[in-house]
Amino acid sequence: MRTTTLSKETFHSQTLPPKHILDNLVTSVLVVTPKLNLAYLNPAAEELFSVSARRVVGQPLTWLLAAGDDLLTSLNQALIQWHPITERELSLVLHNQNSLKADCRVMPVAHPIIGDYLLVEITQVDRQLRITREETLLSQQHATQALLRGLAHEVKNPLGGIRGAAQLLSKQLDSFELNEYIQVIIDEADRLRNLVDRMLLPNTLPRKAQTNIHFILERVYALASAENKNGPTIKRDYDPSLPDLLADPDQLIQAVLNVVRNAVQALAGNGEITLRTRSQRRFTIGNTMHRLVLQIDIIDNGPGIDPAIKQNIFFPLISGRAEGTGLGLSIAQSLINQHNGLIECESEPGHTCFSIFLPVTTEPNDHDQ
Repeated sequence: MRTTTLSKETFHSQTLPPKHILDNLVTSVLVVTPKLNLAYLNPAAEELFSVSARRVVGQPLTWLLAAGDDLLTSLNQALIQWHPITERELSLVLHNQNSLKADCRVMPVAHPIIGDYLLVEITQVDRQLRITREETLLSQQHATQALLRGLAHEVKNPLGGIRGAAQLLSKQLDSFELNEYIQVIIDEADRLRNLVDRMLLPNTLPRKAQTNIHFILERVYALASAENKNGPTIKRDYDPSLPDLLADPDQLIQAVLNVVRNAVQALAGNGEITLRTRSQRRFTIGNTMHRLVLQIDIIDNGPGIDPAIKQNIFFPLISGRAEGTGLGLSIAQSLINQHNGLIECESEPGHTCFSIFLPVTTEPNDHDQ
């Protein structure tokens, strides 16, 4: 095994395909020296590890991966055996202590001039699983909404007839006791009609305008604080550099408020809620890649979501509370869907996070394919 120094310039000039090919690869590519120093990262690898190649080239691989990571073990094994190694669903622990699952292929390469190196290809598996999950969630949401709208139409017509007949009957009866029963029929018919109207609310087309996401969150913060003066503490953790986006402010306020109210109810007057904003670049929602996405996290330290309903919490009429209608999260998801976005949820006892992803657009359908 040769030990010739592998410089970035030498590697680019003698061994790499044209730069525009590497720049457009979805797969993350690393080139590592026998001493496990970084010689090259393509843009996909920079995005995966959230680093700049200019900063880390020449540094030990432990700048990207935590010491003891399984990939480091595979690299050493490939060097010793001088044989390609493929690892499926390998758990990578990044330098910032975040973790991800990836398929990794390590290929030892012997070069007659510059010496030996390892070519490492990394395909993030959990990202593909997330994309598949999002596509399923979106298709289920659309199918559910279509079903509900058809069902609501069929329900509202007989409800109107029941209410009208009850009113006519009330005029014919002089008995106060019987009229009380009729009033129950009218009140329940009105309650069901209001429930159906709430199901149909997201059908309203958004009126989009340039909107600052922190204006939305401050309105939600003010409303939630006023509604729960003795309730949980609400903290804000904003990224002030986020740009405006084209959105319907009223619909976004309603969507975020629904999620915050859900967190307040889960905390039952105690605990803490955090409103956090961040940005994601080249982020996929469903099967669409967006250049820039705003991420809103609503985090609470409550008991978590019941595992029995966790996979269905965005469906209508699914609620973890006996008195809940199960419409708040469903409506929020529908409103965010109308902005080409998505709400995801991760929950365990002591930590529940609802993440709202909104593409930054200048036109209603301005996104990368």
